[in-house]
Amino acid sequence: MSDHRKASNRDPACLFCKIVAGEIPGDVVHETETTLAFRDIQPQAPTHVLVIPKAHHTDAVAATRADAALMADVVLAAGEVARIEGIADSGYRLVANTGRDAQQSVGHLHLHVLGGRSLQWPPG
Repeated sequence: MSDHRKASNRDPACLFCKIVAGEIPGDVVHETETTLAFRDIQPQAPTHVLVIPKAHHTDAVAATRADAALMADVVLAAGEVARIEGIADSGYRLVANTGRDAQQSVGHLHLHVLGGRSLQWPPG
């Protein structure tokens, strides 16, 4: 593992922390010093990429409280993913689920970048 992939705050039981550490493979789309973006293994749209901070934070509020600049990094990385995937001009959706009732399946902040087709509203 290279030094730039080390997260300052890691949960050894967290699936996404294991992907950041390289312990579990991920189909990486984009990486910065503070973020990692990889394809969702159960895509809900033609483009479905997860963008996470490398440091472990349970949700967007926790990440922003700990480091507001990190949350900006995550959003900027999501925009870069949209550009890389060719959906920046046609439109895309960013989704951050928080908690059980919102169907947050991994307790590590992640933005879903969804696009590649017309997305319906309301989402569900």
